[in-house]
Amino acid sequence: MFKRSTSPTETSQQVQAVERITSVLGPGVIWHGSINGSGGVRIEGAFEGEIALRGMLVVGETGRVTCQNVRANAVIVAGAVRGNITTQKLEIRASGRVWGDVVTTAFVTDEGAFLRGQIRMEETVDLELEPAPDVTPSEATQAEIIAQTPIPVPPPASKPDGSSTIARKKKTAN
Repeated sequence: MFKRSTSPTETSQQVQAVERITSVLGPGVIWHGSINGSGGVRIEGAFEGEIALRGMLVVGETGRVTCQNVRANAVIVAGAVRGNITTQKLEIRASGRVWGDVVTTAFVTDEGAFLRGQIRMEETVDLELEPAPDVTPSEATQAEIIAQTPIPVPPPASKPDGSSTIARKKKTAN
C-alpha cells in the first residue's frame, strides 16, 4: 500500500553495500573511538564515539551505543542507541531502544520497540561516507587464503635404528 517502486540500480547498490557481519565487539567490552570503513559490525558490548560504516551495523540485545550520529547502510537495533541515526534502512527490534532523530529511506519496527525522536523518511539518503577504496583484497579474503594454506607438520622424531616414537599417555589403574 505504501511501498514505492525502486529502480534495479538502486536495489543492486543496496545489496552490494550491505554485507555479512565481519567484526564483533563482544559483550563485556567497552570501546571508545571510531568505527569507519566497509563491512558488517555487530556490537554486543558498549561503544562510545563515531560510527561511519559502509555496510551493516547490528546493535545486539546487550549492545549499548552512544554516538552523536550513527551512519551506516543498514542498522538493526536490538539493544540501545543514544544518538541520531542516518541510514538507508533502520530496523528496531522488540528489545531495541533508540534515543535520537532518524533519517532513513526504510523503517521497520517490532511491537514493543522504543523510539524517542523524530523520523524523517527520504527518497534517498546521503550517508556522507568516504569514497570506497579501490579494489584491493579485503582482510576477509586474506584470512581465507591463510586458512587454506597447508601448515607443514614435522614428522615424528625417529630413533637411531630408524623407527619412530609417538608419545602415548599411560593408562592408570583405579
